[in-house]
Amino acid sequence: MLNLITDSLNDDKAIDIQTIPLAGKSAMADFMVVASGSSSRQVAAMAEHLQFKLKQNYVDIIGLEGMRQADWVLLDANDVIVHLFRPEVREFYGIERMWADGGVEEIVRITADA
Repeated sequence: MLNLITDSLNDDKAIDIQTIPLAGKSAMADFMVVASGSSSRQVAAMAEHLQFKLKQNYVDIIGLEGMRQADWVLLDANDVIVHLFRPEVREFYGIERMWADGGVEEIVRITADA
């Protein structure tokens, strides 16, 4: 499921995708994924695409919050919690700094645009 989520975000050209393992830090999920979109429209589109792909793969979505303004969208897929931000909102809250203690993995993929 983590690969499905990060691949979807990468396909949607998310900025600075990071995964944070939560084992030993929280019982709420196994991983947290944090990413940014360049605008509220992109953040909302990434969340909609991700929700669709998860449902296609029979993954239950426990919660989806923040779609109205799409400054910060939270998608709870049980084992993975996804936070999608506009860059300035992400910088203000800095949630990855709160959860990460050297365990952040940045997802970087280089693809050739056709």
